Amino acid sequence: MKSLLTFLKGGVHPPEAKGQTASLPIERMPVPKELEIILGQHIGAPCTPTVNKRDEVVEGAMIGEVKKGLGVPLHAPVSGKIKDIGTSAHPMRVSAPSITITVDHEAAPVQYDKTDWTTMSAQELLAKVQEGGIVGIGGAGFPTHVKLSPPKDAKIDQLLLNGAECEPYITADHRQMLEHADEVVEGARIIMKILGVSECKIGIESNKPDAIDVMGKAAAAVSGAGCNIVVQPLEVKYPQGSEKQLIQAITGRKVPAMALPSAVGVVVQNVATASAIYDAVVYGKPLYEKVVTISGKGINKPANLLVKVGTKVSDIVDYLGGVKPELAKIIMGGPMMGFAVSSLDIPITKTTSSILFLTEDEIDATPHSDCIRCGWCLDACPMGLEPKEIAIHVEANKAEDTAQFGVFDCFECGSCAYICPAKRPLVQFVRLAKMKAKR
Repeated sequence: MKSLLTFLKGGVHPPEAKGQTASLPIERMPVPKELEIILGQHIGAPCTPTVNKRDEVVEGAMIGEVKKGLGVPLHAPVSGKIKDIGTSAHPMRVSAPSITITVDHEAAPVQYDKTDWTTMSAQELLAKVQEGGIVGIGGAGFPTHVKLSPPKDAKIDQLLLNGAECEPYITADHRQMLEHADEVVEGARIIMKILGVSECKIGIESNKPDAIDVMGKAAAAVSGAGCNIVVQPLEVKYPQGSEKQLIQAITGRKVPAMALPSAVGVVVQNVATASAIYDAVVYGKPLYEKVVTISGKGINKPANLLVKVGTKVSDIVDYLGGVKPELAKIIMGGPMMGFAVSSLDIPITKTTSSILFLTEDEIDATPHSDCIRCGWCLDACPMGLEPKEIAIHVEANKAEDTAQFGVFDCFECGSCAYICPAKRPLVQFVRLAKMKAKR
């Protein structure tokens, strides 16, 4: 195996907790009776509905569009009837505008025909990505076609595919690399043509040797003149999969504060996003279903599920046999960057990576205390920030003074909170500081 690379500053080593689902093949979940599709599934302007109540829709048809501002279209995950245009529960915003579809289980499945993407121009490929509603599946949902349109003065020389999947519990990307390696690599080739680059490196943490092997073979099969795709094994360290940390680990380049990866000649895409790009370009299939890891000791049957966007957590719980009595907390996303939720009525979005059902022995409910000035959070922060000072200033009602400590460079990875011996909710302090400092 190649030497393991990693970023230089900070990072932590939380328990991996991937054993429950790492060996479980992707399982397609039956479609429930109804889907609730959130209109704002990406960074930027939320979609405006293009359908009305009681309209009949076909799987894959556009049901929402963004006319102005940053965004991508939204598509019907199923055939059925528009039941309502209202609001749905949301893990971060409490509620959000949505479209509810009553599923027609008698409708014939939509067939997508394969096309030869190699004859298309870069602009045609980019248009396909936009039309497919593709967003960054592994992150905050940034519209992919925008990310693949870097500033004209940026000299992009390589693509990085992120297969690190460094968050504990989550194995969705791992399974997709094992089961759909060819699609991921073909998606990488499409992205490379759009960007006009010939170099692609796929970063995978060394705790996934099977994925490194499978992806390495798939990459080698298509590499040749004008196309060099290689797998780079990475050290197991959180947050290895963060964009700036991945770039530094693999290329040695450091993205300046408040700058984009294109400033150092790199574009980063998640491996699952590359697979979605393959579907959108080769088959014309929009992004309306995704793989989600369901894990934790509080669920009766852990799984890696392929679910329709808009499927509610409650339907997933029912399908997997319910929760256990000792369930203590539900988290949408990973334990480091996810959000605890109190309702099962929240629908899956394009960026939902996992749902964790955790018991008391999987969480730390110790009350937090005052900062003891140990400095551990400074050592753990991969961005070299000062989390303790941000928190202290927030507590003193001086959030507007936290920019000097790098609050806007923080991507809320949670390394500081994880390592803090006083159990201080440092990520929550950072989020509060950002909100108050922007006023």
